[in-house]
Formats: sequence, structure tokens, C-alpha cells
Amino acid sequence: MARATDAIYVRYQVQDLDKQEAFMSDFGLATARHDKSALYMRGTGPAPFIYVAEQGTTNKFLGAGMNVSSEEDLSALAKMPHSGPIEDVDGPGGGRRVRMRMPDGFEIDAVHGAKLAAALALPEPRLFNSGHEKARSNASIRVERKAAPAIKLGHVVLHVRDHAASVAWMKERFGMLPSDYLAIPGQADQIIGTFMRVNKGAELTEHHCLFILQADTPGVHHCSFELPDLDAVMSAHDYLSGKGYKLDCGVGRHLLGSQIFDYWRDPFGFRVEHYTDGDVVDVNHKPTVFAGTAEETTQWGAAPPPEFFR
Repeated sequence: MARATDAIYVRYQVQDLDKQEAFMSDFGLATARHDKSALYMRGTGPAPFIYVAEQGTTNKFLGAGMNVSSEEDLSALAKMPHSGPIEDVDGPGGGRRVRMRMPDGFEIDAVHGAKLAAALALPEPRLFNSGHEKARSNASIRVERKAAPAIKLGHVVLHVRDHAASVAWMKERFGMLPSDYLAIPGQADQIIGTFMRVNKGAELTEHHCLFILQADTPGVHHCSFELPDLDAVMSAHDYLSGKGYKLDCGVGRHLLGSQIFDYWRDPFGFRVEHYTDGDVVDVNHKPTVFAGTAEETTQWGAAPPPEFFR
């Protein structure tokens, strides 16, 4: 079995690359390459790109990329049903990939051998004076309202027609593990959503890099990018608001995964998220089943509108 080590990028098709570049730059990503056919954008981390927009006549979600451990993983995946051949990656960092198609048509790339990018500078961590400990003394916090640097792709959420089949697909190809389950309210035995993470054994990893949710209509719910801290989320919120972008839901804190979140709509209506302070887990983590209402998935902050969960 191949094993994924990270979720590395998402792919969309849009009608105007310049317009999307302007928005994603304000959202905190940096341009890695922009030509007539595609826009590649990166974070401050080592991934050569974390977001791709391809030029097209319609706007749609295309898929996502997962890093795998070896060339042997690519060979094994290329032999599986609905897989393409091993091919070169035509993007910053290069490498090799196998492009596979999920039951609902999403294209999932397995990638190996991409050249890592030099990390971009991040601000020094801001010390926080809590009620338990005063870590900052003789110094003040001064935060500028501006685009906050996105570090990496955190996760992507997919709506699928067959939840069980899609979860099995990801487990079979990437060895992913469940972190938590979402069930129909009041019916804990009726699982409709699975938060999935890469399997790093005793090494800590993000609570989820993928959330698969049963839905009547398949598609992407959102993609999410990590920011350095709460100040970055809040200052970016004010900056994006001042630029006239459309707020979708935020700021608040999730129940499952614990992330502090802030959701916006890009120029083509796709939902994108800033987050910070998410859970990290290892092999000792035991999945739970949440069978509450959609509104109960937010601990505090902005209450998601009803259409948020559709």
C-alpha cells in the first residue's frame, strides 16, 4: 500500500487567472508561476506550490495533490483502476505524479520527488499573556492589518455521493486514517462524514487533511490554508473586509479539529478558509463520533448560515 505523507495542493479551473491571482495574493499566498494556461501559488513553507488555478471557460474544482513516500508508491498506484501513468509534473518543483480519478470524478494526484522550495520568512511568534502565564513583558503587540502569510495547505473538504466508497478509496491508495466521524444528528450509527489524516505513526500530524462528507451533489466545500496565529487570522479578516471581499463565515472555533476559522468567497464563488490552532494527533488518538447538529460544530464565534453546510 502506498502511504501519503502530506496534502500538498488543490487544483481549480477559473475563467480569469489575473483576477484569481489578485484575490489569492490578498489571501496570503505568493505567486510561484503564472503563464497563459495556469497560475501556481505557494505558501511560506517548503512546498513548491499549494494552489493551482488553470485557465478555462468554466469555473470548477478539479482535484488535489498528495505527496507519497517513494517512486515505488507511484508504480503501485499507476496499476490501480482509474489511474493514469507515471508522468512528469509540469509545475514549480517538478517531480513525478500519478493522476487518479475518484468515484465522483475528482482528480487526485500522487506526487513524489518534487524539489522543495526555499522557505519564505514568517514573523516571529507573538508571545501571549494568558491568565496562567505572562510570557510577554516590557513589550507590546502591534499588528498591522494586511495580507497574512499562508504557510501551507491544511485540508480540503469534499462532498461525495457515496461516503463509504470514497473513504475506502482514500484508505486503499494512501493509507489514510480516520480522526473523527460525523453522524446524522441523534443517530451515532449513521456515519455521513469522516475526517481523515495521513498516517505518521508516533509522529504528530494535523487532525485532518481531508474531510469526506455525504451529499446529494458532489463538489468541493472548501480548501483551507494555515496562518501563523490568531492575530494573523483577525488582521487578515479586517484586511480582506476592507478590500471588499465577501465574508462567508467567521471568525469562530470549530468543535472537530478545534481550528479557529475564517471563511471567505473567492471571485468565482469558491469557499476558502484561513485557520490556526488546529489539533495535532498521533497513533494514540482515538476517533470519536459526533452526532449533533451542524450549528453545534462551532464552539464560539460566527454562527454558520444554513447554506454553509449544503
